[in-house]
Amino acid sequence: MRGYSVLHDDLTGSAVLALLQLHLDEMHRWSPACKVHAMPAERLRASDVTFYSAWDGNELAAVGALKDLGDGHGELKSMRAAPAYRGKGAGRAMLDHLIAEAKARGMTWLGLETGRPAPFADAHRLYAANGFAECAPFGDYVSDEFSLCMEKRL
Repeated sequence: MRGYSVLHDDLTGSAVLALLQLHLDEMHRWSPACKVHAMPAERLRASDVTFYSAWDGNELAAVGALKDLGDGHGELKSMRAAPAYRGKGAGRAMLDHLIAEAKARGMTWLGLETGRPAPFADAHRLYAANGFAECAPFGDYVSDEFSLCMEKRL
C-alpha cells in the first residue's frame, strides 16, 4: 500500500472542493435527495467537524471528516477517495487516520451512515474489514432501503 500524507484541511483548495462536489453529485445520483446525508463544504467547516485530506505527493487521493457527537462518540463524514485512487488504499489510509484521531481524542464509539444500494458495496466492504458492523440508526438517521448505519467500538 502507498504512503499517503493525511493533513488537517481548511476546505479552500480547488481539488478538495471539486472532490466534495463529485461526492455530493454521486450521492444525489444514487439516493433520493431526502436520503443524502453528505455535508456540503460550509457544514464541514463547522466547529464540531474536523476535515482531512490525503495526498499522494501533490495529488489529492481522498477526503474524510470526523464529527464530534459528544459523550465520547464520533461520526465519520464525507469519506471519499478520488476516482484515480479508488482501490489503491487511499480510503483505507483516511479511515485509519480518522480512527486514530478518534482514539487520540478519547472517543469510545464511532458511527457512520452510508448508502445501502449496490454502488456503496465497496464502502461497506472497507468499513466491515476495519471492524465496523451494521447497527441501529443513530442521531436523525432512519433504517430503510437507502441508509445503512455502522458502528465500531474503540
